[in-house]
Amino acid sequence: MATKINLENISIVLYRPRYPENIGAAARAMRNMGIEHLVVVDPQDCDLTRICKMATHAALDVVEKMMVHDSLKQALADYDYVVGTTARLGGQRKVICSPSKMAEKLLPLSHQNCIAIVFGPEDRGLTNVDIRLCHMLVNIPTAEFSSLNLAQAVMIMCYELFRYGTDEPQEVSPRLANRHELDAMYEQLKDVFVRISFIHPDNPDYFMNNLRHFFTRLQLRAKEVSIIRGICRQIDWYGKKCYQDGLQKKRD
Repeated sequence: MATKINLENISIVLYRPRYPENIGAAARAMRNMGIEHLVVVDPQDCDLTRICKMATHAALDVVEKMMVHDSLKQALADYDYVVGTTARLGGQRKVICSPSKMAEKLLPLSHQNCIAIVFGPEDRGLTNVDIRLCHMLVNIPTAEFSSLNLAQAVMIMCYELFRYGTDEPQEVSPRLANRHELDAMYEQLKDVFVRISFIHPDNPDYFMNNLRHFFTRLQLRAKEVSIIRGICRQIDWYGKKCYQDGLQKKRD
């Protein structure tokens, strides 16, 4: 039996879209490709009349179920795997997949994990801060002019997800740690590393960015994040114990 990506576990996330028409056109593109979960974050204009006009009657169900959030971090909190789209390359955007390669990687993950595909604002895309929330970055190859209309980009990504399949059974990946679990782990690691003087307190994010890249490549499972946080708690406990023991010796 052919194995395909589980589209029920895929959500399209539009971050700070500027025009309601683009939201509607994206919803229509999603409906064409069998993806029904749309999330809109901090939209500049969320005029439902204009959204529905571009979505057309066929995609009204996508618009009706659309979730709206105030912040990207809040919107992604419950997702186990996050894919960011980018037109810019270089800098912190070193590991970039093509849409087809993305679909191949998501196939085994999609059966037990909720996955978000994130598109940034039409005028500037996702920032370096935004991409820290992503496990994978995808670039849509173009000719000399790299800027795509938002709905066009959504259609290309959804098409690759829709069409990808194989006649060979694929290994199903277990549930990965979601965004909320990962962010809590990173905050706990940063706090412990600063307090044991492993990283400099004036610029901890520089080191943490490298650590984020490392853990992203490992695709941590929820259980593994729990283990790491348990180690952090033990380090914290032992540090406090040594401090208290030292104070007691001085008193004695």
